[in-house]
This record gives sequence, structure tokens and C-alpha cells, in this order.
Amino acid sequence: MNYTKVRPYLMILPAIIIFALFFLYPIGYMIFLSFHDWNFVSPEKDFVGIDNFKVLLSDAKFMQVLRNTFVYSILTVSLTISISLLLALWLNRQGTIYGFVQGAIFSPHIISLVSISMLWMWLMDTDYGLLNWFLNLFGISNIPWLTDPKTSLLSLIIVAVWKGIGYYTLIFIAGLQSIPKDIYEAAALDDTGKCRTFFNLTLPMLSPTLFFLTIIGLIGSFQVFETISIMTGGGPINSTNTIVYYIYENGFRFFKIGHASTAGVILLLLVGVFTILYFKLLSRKVHYQ
Repeated sequence: MNYTKVRPYLMILPAIIIFALFFLYPIGYMIFLSFHDWNFVSPEKDFVGIDNFKVLLSDAKFMQVLRNTFVYSILTVSLTISISLLLALWLNRQGTIYGFVQGAIFSPHIISLVSISMLWMWLMDTDYGLLNWFLNLFGISNIPWLTDPKTSLLSLIIVAVWKGIGYYTLIFIAGLQSIPKDIYEAAALDDTGKCRTFFNLTLPMLSPTLFFLTIIGLIGSFQVFETISIMTGGGPINSTNTIVYYIYENGFRFFKIGHASTAGVILLLLVGVFTILYFKLLSRKVHYQ
């Protein structure tokens, strides 16, 4: 045996074993459970075929969960990227005040979601919250941020955007600082306006950063759990229930492991399809330096 050829595979073997044990095996076992009916207690797992998928896809509550997930993901990612890009364009300059603002807006990113959720629960309290107190100063009546189905999902989106803006802004600033300065000098010599410079130079050169942030933002938003669990519990009237919280409820509260695994398989397919489509449709528009 030629050990020179085998040695590289032996060196990566521990990583492959860990990857298979903690990634491939759970996915395979989840797919296996999605075809069974199991209550998490009984040793028997009854094979039901695709019945779990039929029941889930015909369930009006699960359809609402999917809509909530899509609305939450699209609005969270689009708002966070838009606001962060504007902040990055403003903060991409030298000065003590700009460094201070960068640190201030980044600080929510390093705070745990549990602490942030508790803070925003107080801020959004209908009767004693600081947000409604501030709105009352302008004659606006109290808004039931977390207790009304019309505003509860939007409230969670506000929390997610507030937490994510700092991280996205710093990534955008890094992307802006990596753009060669001579490109802007050439544009200035051609007397190119600021708006045209942004859309024809800055935005295309930032496309790798936009591509990266959109991908991680979509995947992260599909997996939202902590804020929902602490702030709303999926309510009111299922208005803030998303697919990961739905999996948790069915698996660890109602002990419907088959339904929870089926929802997990659907989440896996959704994330995979979104990622593949995004790469296929937009990867060609990414301009690397």
C-alpha cells in the first residue's frame, strides 16, 4: 500500500467522522423518522409512508407557518441589508464619531438573543412599554405590539433587524474599503455624479458582499427560534409561528416526532432550493475584483 497517497485521507478522517456523526447521521435519521409515527416514548416506530407529508401539507396551520416564515425572512433580510448599506455608506470615513457609532450599532450583535428578547418585551409592553410611552407624547394611542396578530410578526422583524444591522454594516464597510480608490478617481475625472457612481461602480463592486449577506441572512432567518419562544410563543393565533418553532412544538411539547421530522425535511428542502436558485440566478451578476 502506498501510504503517501493514503496519508491525506487519514489526516482528514477525524473531520469526516465528526461531520458524518453530527451532520449526516442526524439528517438521515430525521428523514427516516419523517416516514414514521412515533411519540418519543414508545420503542415502536410505526411506518406510515408519506402520510406525514400529506397531513402536513394539507394542514391550514402549517400553511400559515410557512407564510409567516417567508414574510419574516424576506422582510428581515431586505430591511437589514438596505438599512445597513445606507449606514455603511455614511460610516465609511475617518473620524472619532464614526468609530464610536460603528461600535454602538455593532453592540447588539454580541448580546445574546435571550437578553435582547427580554429587553424588547419590556419596550413593547402595551401598557408600560417605552415605545408606547414615546408614541403617546405625539398623541398616538397604545399599540399592542406583541398581543395583536396584525403587529406581532412585524414586532419580531423589528427586533431581528435591530440586532442584525451592526454586523451587516461592518461587513459592508469592509467591502467598501476593499474597493480600489483609483476607480473613484477615474469616475471623478469623468465628472460622474454620485448617484451614477453608486449604481455603476459601488454597487457592482459590492455584489460579492451582498451575495454573501443575503445567503447567510436567508438561512439565519429561516431558523429563527429564540425571539419567538421568549416573546410570543408562536402567538397570538399562530401569527408569529415559524417553521423551526413549529418543529420544536410538535417534537418536544406534543411529542409528534413524525410531524416534527417531516417539517424538518421540508425546511431542509426549502433552504436548499432557495440557496440553489439564488446561486443559479444571481451568481453570474456577482463581480469579483
